[in-house]
Amino acid sequence: MITPFLMIVLMTILGALGGFCFKLATAGQKLISTKFVVMFSLGGLLYLTAAIINIYVLKLLPYTVVFPLTSITYIWTLIISSKWLDEKVTKKKMIGVLSILLGAYLLVL
Repeated sequence: MITPFLMIVLMTILGALGGFCFKLATAGQKLISTKFVVMFSLGGLLYLTAAIINIYVLKLLPYTVVFPLTSITYIWTLIISSKWLDEKVTKKKMIGVLSILLGAYLLVL
C-alpha cells in the first residue's frame, strides 16, 4: 500500500501538471479549439484526481500536516515551467523552493 506521504507527493505532482495543462490550454489559443478543450479537460481531470487524493489523505493525517505539505506543488511547478515552458529559474526562486523544502521537512519530523 502506498504511504500517505507518497500520496501527498503524487497529489502535488498532479496539481502542478493540472496547472500546466491550463497554461497550455490558454497559451495563444482560441477558447473554442480542439487543443483548448483537450488541455482544459486534462487539467481539470488532473486537478480532480489530486483533490480526491487530498480528501483521502485528510482521513489519514492531520489537516495541520496535509495542508502545508500541499506547498510542495510549487516545487513541481518550478521544475515543469523550467523544463517545458523554458521559464528562467532565478536565484530568488531557488531560495523560495529551498525554503519550502525545509519547511516541509521540519513539518513532518
